[in-house]
Amino acid sequence: MKIFKILTIFCSAFLFSNCSKSQNLAVLPVSEFETKLKNAKDAQLIDVRTPDEYLDGALTDAKNIDWNGDNFEAEVAKLDKSKPVFVYCLAGGRSNKAAHKLASMGFTEIYDMKGGYIKWSDAHPSPEKMEEKGMTKSDYEKLIASDKIVVIDFYAEWCGPCKKMAPYLAKMEKDYAGKAKIVRVDADKNKTLFNGLGYQELPVVLIFKNGKEVWKKTGFVAEEELKAQLN
Repeated sequence: MKIFKILTIFCSAFLFSNCSKSQNLAVLPVSEFETKLKNAKDAQLIDVRTPDEYLDGALTDAKNIDWNGDNFEAEVAKLDKSKPVFVYCLAGGRSNKAAHKLASMGFTEIYDMKGGYIKWSDAHPSPEKMEEKGMTKSDYEKLIASDKIVVIDFYAEWCGPCKKMAPYLAKMEKDYAGKAKIVRVDADKNKTLFNGLGYQELPVVLIFKNGKEVWKKTGFVAEEELKAQLN
């Protein structure tokens, strides 16, 4: 009976602790994020993308602290933990990790923008955004309409899984010459295409046969897994 009581107290304490941690972190859709940011007093807005992504377009007054950089923790430690912190990245993956890191560091009020800068851009169309940048949809459709098998790998320079896949994809490009066409498409340099296709996470690997999509996977793809789809 004593053991049961002890376990009950322990579980209650554990649940309370988890509940307390979740209360200081909220993932909000763009509209709610903006409303919260506008009404917050002494808000601290953090863009956790790479410097290149940040220079390509960012929210007004956002401070760039790269989640994948070497000094992320040191830089955010300079912020005021008692004031609200708003974080975002390109699609939400990095900002979610950053938000949990901030919570573990003792920040008391954290807001993470769901869908990241992609969703924010969709909600704020501009003349520049409407212009085609990089590969057009027409170019893409011509590419996948090949009589050969076509493998498309959407990637970004900052994407960890993409970097791991790059060496074997480069090797496969040579090994499968004549049998399959392997094309890597930088999502950052082809945002109009990437966003238009509805993708939000990286990497995205697709296989087309006679112009029709026969396989797709979002996230890291092992070399053997991809080869199995081509052999």
